[in-house]
Amino acid sequence: MDFEAQRVIEALRSGVSSRAVGHYFSSARPELMGLISRKLDQVRDTGESTGMVVSGKYGEGKTHLLNTVFNLAHSNNMVVSLVSLSKETPFDKLYLAYQKLVSSTYLPGRLQPGFQHVMQDITPNNPSALDLTSFTSKHLETDKLFYVLRSFLHVDDPDEKYLLMSDLEGDFINNALLRQIYKRIFAQTVKYSVSFSKTRHSMDYFRLLSHLFKLLGYNGWVILFDETELIGRLGKKARLNAYNNMASFLFPEKYSRLESTFTLFALGASYQEDVIESKHEFENLATTYVDRAQREPIEKVLNAIISAPQLQPLNQDEILAVLKQVQDFHGQAYDWRPKLDVREVLKASENRGYLLRTRIRAAVEVLDQLYQYGQAGTIQINALGEPEYQEEELPSLESCIIDEE
Repeated sequence: MDFEAQRVIEALRSGVSSRAVGHYFSSARPELMGLISRKLDQVRDTGESTGMVVSGKYGEGKTHLLNTVFNLAHSNNMVVSLVSLSKETPFDKLYLAYQKLVSSTYLPGRLQPGFQHVMQDITPNNPSALDLTSFTSKHLETDKLFYVLRSFLHVDDPDEKYLLMSDLEGDFINNALLRQIYKRIFAQTVKYSVSFSKTRHSMDYFRLLSHLFKLLGYNGWVILFDETELIGRLGKKARLNAYNNMASFLFPEKYSRLESTFTLFALGASYQEDVIESKHEFENLATTYVDRAQREPIEKVLNAIISAPQLQPLNQDEILAVLKQVQDFHGQAYDWRPKLDVREVLKASENRGYLLRTRIRAAVEVLDQLYQYGQAGTIQINALGEPEYQEEELPSLESCIIDEE
């Protein structure tokens, strides 16, 4: 049995997209993948940062696309962060998004997320240390990270080192404690040029990471945001703030100065109708911000969402090719040769199962039945997109009970 193939089939059976599936099922939508690939090449070759938005209907492969980009970026020696927006990760509060992002940041060749191990390897007199301290003192909105980083590089106490590393990961250290640590190490007083506020200056942490990854020799940083449509559930002012934050990632050369970074936002195809039009976003913007300079980044983000390329549903031949690939993986996973016409699975899902995810799960269900029992019932798809079988195909409870007299 092929355990890697089993891992792929288990992921397909669950209906939850994974990087393993994204690695092996990456041939669909070549035009969009070609566009994204060219943008990654641009970041790698020029060091310029950029971003884009893609939209798609529910179940048509947005998360799968992000996982495919994840694998492509790693193959190009780029650091990848993959984050789903949620109630706990609202995009109007970047300091919360940053903490979640760090916990989902993967360096090439590493199975576990995070960058703590590379920070531990940087010694005070290392050229990277000198570069980072210079960068944090001169090129950020505040110099708080200079004091955090310099203290981290020189501190001996393991508990204090842990607190300082946690700050770099988004669990911000108490200001009084930072002052105390710095004064004990250097016999100097912390004097901020600009007082740090997590609501206004969290982008400094993103800038530091983009610089760090470039300094460590990686070809760039790819940030992938899923479930971006959840921004639409925020209040009016919070949505505008979230759009303003998006501008820092979509147009970094103008609004954030991120280094060698590509950001991709995936959101639902109905966002323009359900949010931008229904909630009158352009009117809200005009009444909230009188200053044209304040409106500009948000207007650019709204226009980027409206003009975003959309994931088109696969045609029948493309779906059949995917189902055939699923069949091949199932055979490799359980060491057998499936004899199944995948067109029958496609036909079974036509009534209600328009989602690609549903058709794939239906194919796995049929293959499971054939593998275990040598035959499969007539599969149908219910309103929720889940495989089900007709009642008459299942044995009754009474027929399974043996009377003992």
